[in-house]
Amino acid sequence: MGNNNTSNTNEKFKSKIGGQALVEGIMMLGPTTGAMACRLPDGTIDLETWDENNGKNAPWYRKVPLVRGCTNFVISLTKGYKYMMKSAEKQMVDEDEEDDKNKDKKKAKAEKTENAAAETATDIAAVEDTADKTAEAPENSDTEKKEEKEKDTVTDIFMYLGILLGVAMAIGLFVFLPKWLVGLIPSIKEHRIIRSLLEGIVKIVLFVLYMYLVSLMKDIKRQYMYHGAEHKTIACHEAELPLTVENVRKQTRFHKRCGTSFIFIVLIVSILVMCLVPFTVTWQRIVASLVLLPLVVGISYECIRLAGNNDNIFTRILSAPGLAMQRITTREPDDSMIEIAIAAMKPCIPEDKEEDKW
Repeated sequence: MGNNNTSNTNEKFKSKIGGQALVEGIMMLGPTTGAMACRLPDGTIDLETWDENNGKNAPWYRKVPLVRGCTNFVISLTKGYKYMMKSAEKQMVDEDEEDDKNKDKKKAKAEKTENAAAETATDIAAVEDTADKTAEAPENSDTEKKEEKEKDTVTDIFMYLGILLGVAMAIGLFVFLPKWLVGLIPSIKEHRIIRSLLEGIVKIVLFVLYMYLVSLMKDIKRQYMYHGAEHKTIACHEAELPLTVENVRKQTRFHKRCGTSFIFIVLIVSILVMCLVPFTVTWQRIVASLVLLPLVVGISYECIRLAGNNDNIFTRILSAPGLAMQRITTREPDDSMIEIAIAAMKPCIPEDKEEDKW
């Protein structure tokens, strides 16, 4: 009895909470709450929260095996892009506000040189202007609402266009290009299994090379540091330690259920699935890849759930490429980034711990 109790006590807690690095910020998604924390240029932390439905009451298509992989992937992609744009906007808005503050300071200095008569005239004009604005308030309010709706509509259009463009580029780079390159080898065309393996190797090489080149960009380096802060904070939560900068700093920045690991599993599963496809003509293999993509994503999602819930030789081998890749896609964060991750994490932790179990 004593041994069994010890085993249960030592079983590591795995949380449903996941996240994504943003522009100078982090988004966390919990069972019932989502949150986005950003570091503004003035040094303050901006926090937004919203309701989520990832728990027991989630719709059926987010629970059924294979189906949930595709739907969760699409939802995560859309939500991630949306809040990435919002985090970028916060940086731009705040920069504009700083410019306005500097202008206000200059105006204040100029106003000090004015004489008392000019100040009095300005005050009178201001009172009259305020009265006019008060009378026009209802009309202005309706106009502002219309402008906000129009702005939201335009933002949504650009968001979906951005997602479509990103998906098109990914298909071109990781579906069309590998099959086209391998298709140029005359002696390989009729050997579908060897061809599928070569296509998979080309995909993996392109993916690693792409991620490495992107990691050299200054802004992306900072985003990868926030990615590391996100992983460390989740690891601290799963270790059931208080969420402090000191505790988070000690945690690993590598996580089995990371999106990077998921992409690697997708690449591996796609190789195995394509080995079963009888087509040898390049365009037919491209069409087959697109048709089978939902199945590949669904299987990959179940694989990453399996890897996240178990620790054995099979799951270690399955997780190894993604964990290795995280040496590129995550970096050690500084304390200010850890503070952002903690701020985003705290609202997402449900009161009922059972809701948070992976």
